Order: sequence, then structure tokens, then C-alpha cells
Amino acid sequence: MGAKTKNLRNILYLIGAGPGDPDLLTIKAYKMLRKAEVLLFDHLVNHEMLSIVPDSCLKVYVGKEPYADFTPQEDIHTLIAHYCREYGAVVRLKGGDPYIFGRGFEELLFAERLGIEVRYVPGISSMQGTGFHHIPLTHRGVSDGIWALTGTKKDGRLSSDLQLAIQSNSTVVIYMGMKKLDEIARTYVMCGKGDTSAAIIQHATLSTQREVVCKVGDLLNAARGSGLSHPAIIVIGEVVRLYAAHRYNFVDSFQCNMY
Repeated sequence: MGAKTKNLRNILYLIGAGPGDPDLLTIKAYKMLRKAEVLLFDHLVNHEMLSIVPDSCLKVYVGKEPYADFTPQEDIHTLIAHYCREYGAVVRLKGGDPYIFGRGFEELLFAERLGIEVRYVPGISSMQGTGFHHIPLTHRGVSDGIWALTGTKKDGRLSSDLQLAIQSNSTVVIYMGMKKLDEIARTYVMCGKGDTSAAIIQHATLSTQREVVCKVGDLLNAARGSGLSHPAIIVIGEVVRLYAAHRYNFVDSFQCNMY
């Protein structure tokens, strides 16, 4: 997939690493990694995946650890340009899916402005990890769809779309929202929906995965009581209580439980 030569066509492979478990890589992603000569990888990429690439592969960490050290997006762009120019092809491995809160499209736009061809390989998004906890994102008669929202916009604010999502009959999934639990809870309470079922899922699909289930109005206390922090996703909606209701016949009340 590219030797160190300037005669090859420059290609950027935007690959989704999935929610964490290496076995959830697509076959195509695995094949690309097996041939990689340059790998730019994110903070949320499971390091077990680094063993898939050849020993000769140049591995460059370009992660953005929440509320800690991070590689500026502009620096990542510079590295993409440099390594595509020097090697001909670069594998960009991003946690989840590159085009779902992964800033992958920003990298595509940058690369194409330089004449670099971009090839996309999708990954399983972290919100799909709810299935490993038997929480469906949709269910007939319970949830009509999914709102996937960011908990932290570029200016640091919570997405205003949450107000709209609350009024819908759909599941709400919030990425990067662990610093906004109190605000999320207050928004639901103010809309008269504080009793809506919710879950926080940390390290979905990994052996370290943990979950807490509670009423949305209790999100902050539930997270503190269970010691959960980022990286995690927040799932809000009646789909959260379906499996518990199925197993334990919890229909009218739903208490905060650790799974």
C-alpha cells in the first residue's frame, strides 16, 4: 500500500477502528492495516490494533485525550501532508467511525485540497456498543429513531438540538458529554422529562466496560457514585429499561443499578 517513493499516487486511508474491541474491525480495515507503512492513530484506538501493522510500519500517535494533552487538528493535517508526500500512502486510524464525531471529513477536505486521494473505511460507532449491554437504540413501539448529539461543541457548549430531541419519541445518544451531565439532567428536568431512563456506558465492547443505569435527572450522582468518567457515551430513552423490564419485570419503577 505504498513504498517510500514520490512516484506513487498520494492516498489517505480514513479507517474506523470501531468502539474498542479489535475483533470488531471490518475485514477491509484489517487488510489495510496489514499493509500499512505509515499509521497515524488516535487516543481511543485500542493499542492491540497496533500489532496488526507490519513491524516496519511507522506509527505516529496523534491523539486528543479529553481534558488533557492533545494533538491540534492543524498539526494532524501537516503530518498527513508530510507522510503522504514522503510515502505515497498513509493510514489514518480513528476510534469509532471517522465521520461520526471523528473529524474525518475535515481531514478529507484538507487532503483533497492538496490533491491527495481519500479512501474511507467505516467503523462501528461507539453508540452501537449499547447492544453489548442489551440496550437497543430503536425498538418498535418504543423508539422511532436516534438523535446522536455532541455534548461539547467547538465553543464548549452543549448542542442546542437536545431541546428538540427531548420532545421526540426517539433515543438520544450523547457523545463527549461527561462534563455536561448536570446540564443534561437539568434540561430534561426543566422539560418535565427527569424520570426518563438513562445509561452511561464506559469502554463499551472492552473487558473494562462498565455501565450505570438511572433516571436522567440522576445522571451526575449516578456517575459519581459509580466512579464513571470519560470516555463514555450517554444513552437516554425508554429503550434503556427494556432489557431490565424483560428480565426483572421492572415496568413501573427503575432504580439506579450497576451492571
